[in-house]
Order: sequence, then structure tokens, then C-alpha cells
Amino acid sequence: MFSRARNFNVGGNIQIDIDSSQHVHNGQDKSMDGWKMLLDSMAPNAFYDSRARFDPPKCDEDTRVEVISEIMDWMGDREGPKRLLCMTGAAGAGKSALQQTIAERCADSGILGCAIFFSSQDPTRNDLSRIVPTIAFQLGQHNPRLRDYIRQAIEEDPPIFTRTIRTQMERLVVRPFKQLQANADFDAGSFPYAVLIDGLDECSGEEQQTEFLSTIKHCLLDNDLPFRIFIASRPEWAIRSALNSETRGYLHPLAYHIQLSDKYDATDDIRRYLWRRLQDIGSRSHDPRARSRSWPTVEDIEKLVRAASGQFVFAATIVKYVSERRSSPVDRLHTVVDWTPGEGQLARPFEALDVLYARILSAAKESYEAVDTNRGRNFLLLLRAHQINSDSRVGGRVWNAYEFDEILNLERNGHEVLVSDLHSLAIFLQHPVFSTIIRMHFYHRSFSEFLDSETRSKNMFITETQVKAYVSEGLVQVINQVSLEPSSTCATFGTLSEENPVVALALYSNEGKTLTDQQILALAHNDGWRKFDQMLSETWHFTRSHTELPAMLFFIMQRLKNELGEPGLADELKPYYNKWRKLVKSYREEYRFEDGDLFSRLLLEEPEGETEKGEEPQE
Repeated sequence: MFSRARNFNVGGNIQIDIDSSQHVHNGQDKSMDGWKMLLDSMAPNAFYDSRARFDPPKCDEDTRVEVISEIMDWMGDREGPKRLLCMTGAAGAGKSALQQTIAERCADSGILGCAIFFSSQDPTRNDLSRIVPTIAFQLGQHNPRLRDYIRQAIEEDPPIFTRTIRTQMERLVVRPFKQLQANADFDAGSFPYAVLIDGLDECSGEEQQTEFLSTIKHCLLDNDLPFRIFIASRPEWAIRSALNSETRGYLHPLAYHIQLSDKYDATDDIRRYLWRRLQDIGSRSHDPRARSRSWPTVEDIEKLVRAASGQFVFAATIVKYVSERRSSPVDRLHTVVDWTPGEGQLARPFEALDVLYARILSAAKESYEAVDTNRGRNFLLLLRAHQINSDSRVGGRVWNAYEFDEILNLERNGHEVLVSDLHSLAIFLQHPVFSTIIRMHFYHRSFSEFLDSETRSKNMFITETQVKAYVSEGLVQVINQVSLEPSSTCATFGTLSEENPVVALALYSNEGKTLTDQQILALAHNDGWRKFDQMLSETWHFTRSHTELPAMLFFIMQRLKNELGEPGLADELKPYYNKWRKLVKSYREEYRFEDGDLFSRLLLEEPEGETEKGEEPQE
């Protein structure tokens, strides 16, 4: 039927040879090798046993026993309804060590289908461009027939590696595996079925992380494939939103979720890890002190365990620092235990940890400030402000995060937006004592110390003085916006119920000493003194113990009179000052506070030259 035909396609890749109609062949270029193209497109550095990941973190034999058992039990339950396990946890909680341990156990038992380890520092495995080819290659290694199906798929569509991740997964994994399943002699029960993905948060960009999770759902979970998929990630936005039950995240009904930092207390494991590793280092040391049975001491170990805050990365950092063979482990451990940041400090025991913190913080800062509504805001300053407030560092008081947002001129729930890319380091939780108060909580104590130390945080450091000045400015704006009209809903400060912005201003402004001339005059010209009085009167039972209040009022009076040339404004403030000075003094006398206590700082007597009308100056 093709006797007169020349050089035309019948369909697909079948074509008629131009010189002889008797030779029908596959028109694909014979030099094309789909499997070689796959090799060129994958990321071998992402393998669990890659040389690029030499000496990867993994769990010591008697640590993490409970969580490893839970994961392996889930992995072995092939009939279990949820074929996806998501493990989230704080930065340094030990997710990668767990994933590596699970990968090795699955490999030893012959069930490891593939394992992918993302890394933000490796350009071959910090995005999605090589991920599907890497998965396809590892799966194809387990069955020659599957390998042929994958090769054919590539040869039929050479530009496949430029297509979307979902398309790649569908054509290089799903279709070839379904072709394999269609073979009568294929035993699905014998095919390695564990698919491990570590460090999804290390994949650059929320959009890519979301695209990958969506691809896993639509291609691997929605199809009848025998895989059980284990994903480990910091609790960043992409995976948090996908697993969120309140917002009906698309993975919530499909996934078994382990929240590592919340569910498992690693304190005992960290203690065992430190004992074993430090004693091992000591046994190989040339320093006889390190080989002594009394090293390390129980006291030193307990200090390190407390500092670790349940996060393995801290302990691993200490062990690595102490193991330096060119110096004594005893001296280096002493440096760690007693280390305090200071000028000229040469020791850097937490350098590796600080690099991790700086990387996460820098990415969060860039993402936050890139949003148009956040432009002009200083992310680090806002974060530090919430940190200092949550630690009750100013006057021993802590403001509810919602109310503090108003002072910082943030939108409602602005604190949640602030840490949306920091959930591996910090979140907002209820106060452990006062349940109505929401405040910032750090997974790592060392991260809070990092923010406090200019030596460690370097160009990301924000001083407490900067924070106090910023908060003071916010408080002045809040007070100026308050209306004195009886019908106004702003007669008191917003949703504020347990704190008072006037008292807070006294605390944050160092009793008024750091207020600028402009801020003082703005208060004076906006009925500030009457607002002070009304706001204080309405919450007197919360503020009566504050000695900073009369001190601030007195200092403002002095500034108005002596520096700003506004004696009239100072006179307007004077009766309010006298009223609140007497109230605080009366409270002190009623409760019989002794000299030397907090109230000894109160201006109990009239300041020199400032007496009430009809009174004589006191000696």
C-alpha cells in the first residue's frame, strides 16, 4: 500500500524511508539515549548516600527511639489509609538526622524507593529543576522494565525537562509506573515503596515549595501508586497552610502529621548524646584531663542541656567545636560553658549555629520587606521589639501581642505576619501564667541570645535603645490619637485592658528622658495632659505601683520650662503631676513599703522649686 509513497509520517514516530518504501522504522534519532539525558538532568548530590553529603547527621543508636519507631511503624503499615507522613519541626530539631536514619534503615531492609535531600547551599538541589529526574532515576534503578518506560518517555518528548514539575512527574514517574503495573508478572508488593523528601524548606521560594507539595498530592497520592511518602520540613508557610485544619488545607485529610518540636521532648536524648560524644572525644585526646572519668562534669552537661532548649543542632554544634584536634577539649568545653559575647572575643563556639540563624533571618527579612504594604518597615526592629516585650524587659511588664501591634503601627495580627517565615525559630503562644496574653516564644534560647548579641548577629543587630525609642514614638502617636469626647470609642487605648500607654511611655522613654522635643510639644498641643489624666484614671488599679509615672511628668515639666521655653505648658501639666505623685505616695504609705525597695525611687517630696499652691517648699 506504500509502494509509491516517499518520506511521510504515518503517525507518531513511524515514517517511510525516502529511498525505499520497504524499510519502515522508528523515526527517533538513534543517537538519542533517554536514560543518559535523565542522568544529565538529575541531582546526585541529593542522594542519601551522596559523597557531597559526607558524614551527614544521623541519630545515635539509643536516641530518638520513640519517634523512629513511630515513623517505621507507619512506613511498614502499607495498608494504612494515609500514605503521606509530614514531619515538621524547628530549625535544628533533628529532622535531617531522623530522615537520614530512616533512609538508611529503609535501604537496609530493601524498601527505599528514593530519597531526596534538599539543600539551600547546593545549587543542584535548592530548587525543583532537577528533582523529578532524580526521583525517576532512583525508582528506575529498581526495575529494568520501569527504566525502559522512563527512557521511552524522554525520547518521545526530549524537552520534558523544561516542562512544569507536575507534567514531569506525570510523564516520568506516574505513567511509566502504571505501565509497569499493567504487566501481569509485576509484583507490586516487592517494589521498594518508601519515598523520602528532606528539607522542603531548603527549596527556594514559597511558590516552588507549594508547587512540589501540590505535585505530590495530585500525582502520587491521587493515583493508585504503592508509595508511602515521608516529607520533613521546617514549619514554613507552604507546608503549614497545606496541613492547616482550620483553613481546610489540601493535605490535612491526607497526611499523618508529626510536629516534632511539640510532640517529642529531646532533652534526655540530648543529654545522652552529649555524654557519649564528649567522653569519646576525651578518650582520644592527648590532654590527660579529658581522659579523666570526671570529665565532663555533670554540671557542665546540665548547663549545655538547658541551653539546647530541646534542639539537637545546639548539641551538635558544641560537639563539633569541642572536637577540634589541635587544642584541648577541656579548654574548648570550658570556653563554651562560660562563653559570653564581648568586645575582642576571639572564640566563636556558636559560629555554625549563627550562620543558620542569620540565613533564616535574612530570608525572612527580605520576604517581609518586599511586600508593598510593608515597605519602609524595619523587620529586624519590629522583631526585636516583640522579643523585648515578650521577655518583660521593660518595667517587668508584657503587653499582649495584639495590643503591642497597635503601638508598633502594625495591622491586626501583624505579629503573626512578622514571624510567618520564622516558624522554625519563633512563634506566638499564650503566656504560661497569664493565658489571656499572647507573646513571642523562641524554640531556641540561643536564638534569643543571638538577637541580643552584636558579636553574634553582626549587621542584623538592633539595640534595645533603638527599640525603646521606636516604641516611645508609637506610644506618643497612640496617645495623640485618643479622643476626649465621651462618646468616642477611643477614650481608652483600642483593645487595651491590662496596660496603659501613659505608664508604658514612662517605662520605654526612661522616665521621659529619651523623649524628643517634638514628641513633648506634640503631646502638649494635643491635650496630652488631660488625656494622660483620663487614661490613668480609668486604669488606676493597674498603674498605681509605677514610680516612673510621676518622674516622667516632672521631667517633662522641667524640659518645657527650662529647655523649650514653654512655661505655660509646664504650668498646665503641674496639677496633674501633683495629683499622681500624691496617689503613688499614698499607695506606698498604705502598704508600708520600706526604704530601699522599688518605691525608694519615687519622688515623694516636692522637687526643688515645684510646690503646690499654698505649700511651702520642703527642706
